[in-house]
Amino acid sequence: MAGANGKQNTVRDMVLSLGLIVLVGLVMYLFIPHDDDQEPDIKRVDYRVELLTARRAAAYPVAAPQGLPQAWKPTSVRFDGQEHDSWHLGFHAPDGEYVTLKQSMDKRIPFIEDATQGAEETEVAEEIGGRTWIRYTGGRYDALVLSEDDDAKGATTVVAGTGSFEQLATMAKALRTS
Repeated sequence: MAGANGKQNTVRDMVLSLGLIVLVGLVMYLFIPHDDDQEPDIKRVDYRVELLTARRAAAYPVAAPQGLPQAWKPTSVRFDGQEHDSWHLGFHAPDGEYVTLKQSMDKRIPFIEDATQGAEETEVAEEIGGRTWIRYTGGRYDALVLSEDDDAKGATTVVAGTGSFEQLATMAKALRTS
């Protein structure tokens, strides 16, 4: 009989320990602040050095936005002179959407498919900032692709992302090559 009583104490001790652990976890959850409703703080990147490097090295006029409101946060930048002089500049738009500028000397169609993540060309062309842009729509990204006639020196320019066409047009309108 003594053995059964010892097992009961062991089970009772385990249940009490588990209850204490759950209680401590609940207290920690209630009193440690957590901001589930706030967006994560996305860091702003300074892309000036990469832009200067790209403009010196690329075989085409590298574009970057000028005059975007401060609420547009640059979040990513890349220039790869080895891979078709590819230029990438990503932004976090004021409403939390993502808008990116991509340029490359790569073959036009494969580059557009990659930059737009498979978006399809539409019949809609619009004049933005004195240049003709063609709309692409897709599952993940929508895009504006600078028409082949307006693209300089064989480069392809794409403004794409999860943002609305209005946001994409805001980016396209702000693009400057110097």
